[in-house]
Amino acid sequence: MALKREPEKHANHERWLVSYADFITLLFAVFTTLYAMSQTDKQKAEEVMQSLRESFGYSTMAAAGQKAVLDSMDLRTIPAIKPEMAVIPMTRKMPVAGQRQGGKSKGQAEEKDFKEIQSAIEAYLIKHGAQNKVSIGITNRGLVISLKEAGFFDSGSATVKASGYQILNTIIEAMTQYSNPLRIEGHTDNIPISSSQFPSNWELSTARSTNVLRYVLRSYEVDPSSISATGYAEFRPMAENTTSEGRARNRRVDIVLLSGDMAKTEPVKPQP
Repeated sequence: MALKREPEKHANHERWLVSYADFITLLFAVFTTLYAMSQTDKQKAEEVMQSLRESFGYSTMAAAGQKAVLDSMDLRTIPAIKPEMAVIPMTRKMPVAGQRQGGKSKGQAEEKDFKEIQSAIEAYLIKHGAQNKVSIGITNRGLVISLKEAGFFDSGSATVKASGYQILNTIIEAMTQYSNPLRIEGHTDNIPISSSQFPSNWELSTARSTNVLRYVLRSYEVDPSSISATGYAEFRPMAENTTSEGRARNRRVDIVLLSGDMAKTEPVKPQP
């Protein structure tokens, strides 16, 4: 008698779903792990950034959406810059009257301090593309910072442009950290001016330096006996007045942080 054959089983075409489900489960586990790792790294990165901000003088308010003290400064190497010099600009509200934010004076600035101020301000100017508005040099008189007319004054005007206050704040903030006397000196080219407000270049140069001085006294805690303003008209040029480039260099206001030797030649304040 012939054995009864069992019916042939049909091939299971859905067995791949088991492998696919295993694959999806593993993939989910991988992405879950990666996500968890990314959150941990993000937290660590934020801690590192916060540490860097504090090291370089950033304001902790940056996390709240406000600008940090140095949000516009890069971290490139600047020779011989002290941390306190790196925080000079940007936190002041201009031109509202207030006190100097640098704290107590550091005493007399010496040549190394002049170099540090120069380096810090030059880095700021380069970052903001404003190096053509200011020139800086160290002479036997001290640190001389020249505000060029094009960046700070309209032609024939003694009023500081609103766009110039941010740079001016940066400069004054750095220089008033020290007790050296400040001299603010106005200069013009040799093109005569004659208006109802300024009969000659003498009045224009003096008015420009005086306006800068008044802003410094109004906005910073500076001893009035250690600061002065004067105007030289066209009689102390930096360059020849025979070319337009030379005349542009001569139209300026110099802010001079006097050296110790030059400070000794200043008139002595009477004792009470």
